[in-house]
Amino acid sequence: MMSKSYYVNKIAQSNGDHEVHEEGCSWLPAFNNRIPLGQHTSCHSAVREAKKYYTLANGCKYCCPDCHTR
Repeated sequence: MMSKSYYVNKIAQSNGDHEVHEEGCSWLPAFNNRIPLGQHTSCHSAVREAKKYYTLANGCKYCCPDCHTR
């Protein structure tokens, strides 16, 4: 399986979640509003990495639907 670069948004959504995005997502936050999470083979490990920064981390509904829980 190919690895992709993932990022977490520094700015929380209205529900408190910090969204995780794949590189190339239309909803990827601006460079200064994201933290690189490195290369991952799935959104699941990327979200686990994001939770080291933010307890409330969730996959983007559009680029990480398997990890979008709410």
